[in-house]
Amino acid sequence: MSPPTPHLGSSGPGLEELLEELRRRKWVLHLFGGREAPEIYAAVHRWPTCADVIILRDEHRASAYRVPTFPGTDVFSPRVVTWQYHATPVWALRAVLTLAEPGTPGAPLQALRPQPECHIPPELRRDVTIRPTSSTTETEEEGDDGGGPPACA
Repeated sequence: MSPPTPHLGSSGPGLEELLEELRRRKWVLHLFGGREAPEIYAAVHRWPTCADVIILRDEHRASAYRVPTFPGTDVFSPRVVTWQYHATPVWALRAVLTLAEPGTPGAPLQALRPQPECHIPPELRRDVTIRPTSSTTETEEEGDDGGGPPACA
């Protein structure tokens, strides 16, 4: 998959500005399917009790969701979510970046069954590159079992 291309929605920030906001907020980027030509881009922002996730599949399809985290939670294959949104990358990024922080008024609390788009297939998770967006250091993990970073405590 090619990196998502810049696209301005009907109004508001475009894709580049929204991706820059992810970096500013220190989301962790996961490139699935190889560092040179990843098939899926995903980013995770961890809170003490949950994680916000965005999955960019191509320039037309993206999913964002909030997953409660417990020991052993796989944020890329959630069993339950408290919020989910499926649209273009621009709209999904706008939605997740405006989601109320956990524990504040308006934060989603209901338990929902995640749509299939909230999952990254296991075959793509064998080769993943993880890049903290807050620095230029990158870590490549090959042969990852797909469990992702440790769950929030």
